[in-house]
Amino acid sequence: MNDAPAIAAMSRQLIEHGLAWSWNEDRVERCLRNRDCVVLAARDRRRLVGFAIMEFYAVHAHLNLLAVQPGYQRQGIGRQLLDWLEASARTAGIFKVHLELRATNDGARVFYEKVGYRTVGRKAAYYDGREDALRMTRDLTVTSQSSTESQ
Repeated sequence: MNDAPAIAAMSRQLIEHGLAWSWNEDRVERCLRNRDCVVLAARDRRRLVGFAIMEFYAVHAHLNLLAVQPGYQRQGIGRQLLDWLEASARTAGIFKVHLELRATNDGARVFYEKVGYRTVGRKAAYYDGREDALRMTRDLTVTSQSSTESQ
């Protein structure tokens, strides 16, 4: 099943709204073919309800995108996608994950903080030269409080 069109559409709608479209179908396809990139899809039967894209480098991983359809949010889907990617990073011997998110996206910032990410900086005008990004990172050698509570 080719998820590139649906993932690109979800990115446009849920992540890149109001910005130039960066994660179009071609870019998602390139990531699907790249052995250093993992693209995960979450489904309700056959319907795509969430996805995540992470690239793996020598000493860190970069979470490019993570989105869950509004009707499916707060059900643990995003957390499961992120847990799977982080476990993959650990298996590959990578213990740092970086990401950027819109500085105004408080919901995403709170989500990432709850699972152990911390803000390490701000990139001015990162998105389309007009919207700031927060840079966040997680040290995977440290277990977050929320993940120890769920065990």
